[in-house]
Amino acid sequence: MFAEKIPRPATAIRATALEPTIGAQIEGVDLRRPLDAHARDEIRALLLKHKVLFFRDQHIDTAQQLAFARQFGELYQHPTTQKQDHERPNAHLILGSEARDRYGDARKGRWHTDTSWMLKPTFGAVLRAVSLPETGGDTLWADTGLVYRSLPAALRERIDNAFVTHNFKPALDKVGYNYPILAHPLVRTHPETGEDALFINFSMSPQILGLSLEESREIVGLLLKEVSNPEYQVRFKWQAGDVAFWDNRGALHYPVYNYGDFPRAMERVLIADDDIPHRRRVQPDSPQ
Repeated sequence: MFAEKIPRPATAIRATALEPTIGAQIEGVDLRRPLDAHARDEIRALLLKHKVLFFRDQHIDTAQQLAFARQFGELYQHPTTQKQDHERPNAHLILGSEARDRYGDARKGRWHTDTSWMLKPTFGAVLRAVSLPETGGDTLWADTGLVYRSLPAALRERIDNAFVTHNFKPALDKVGYNYPILAHPLVRTHPETGEDALFINFSMSPQILGLSLEESREIVGLLLKEVSNPEYQVRFKWQAGDVAFWDNRGALHYPVYNYGDFPRAMERVLIADDDIPHRRRVQPDSPQ
């Protein structure tokens, strides 16, 4: 006699894709409340598919943001960012004024992925709006897998087995955090989806190992030009109560500073890598 099959509960989660390969708006979720296992797994699957998820009109506080992020992994405490609440050090305050001072007019340096300077960079980030200007202050995300696949074949061949450094040491030195400059594969295989994607942080003076400075700058410039193509991007216009959740392994993001002196503030929570190995991409005809 066969056991009665218990139907899986229906879910109210609805995802609306904003671009063909990146970005989706999620409805049917209340981030103030804990997720059940099925909802959590569904959101993670949507994250892997769309790379960045947007939740409108949530109006959560710091504790609720931390609780939501914690359902997807261990939280990471960043050593250099400002803490809004020292009792909750995993919540990092991102101030527009400080970011403008850091980047200045060097727009090329704004495309980045979080904590790429670490041996095991953080897997994801949850960002919520705290204080927004009336207009401006959008954030863009670029699909680094699509960027890689769209590169000319000759350029892909030049970077397929390359390693790149991301230099965050000056900022770390200011807070007495001793960490070496490391190299990562410039093309990494996503540990969950198997997708090959660029892994480069344009805000941290990326340098490709084994090349002259001139050749490294040339390739970095070509990659930046590709990442900057709107066809690979989704642009999000923040509203009060909005929350974004993205996968650092499959996307770069770019904050837009076009709101003058308004004290724009966002709060970010980073989710640590979950020990899934990142494989270096190997060419099909290369020895394993």
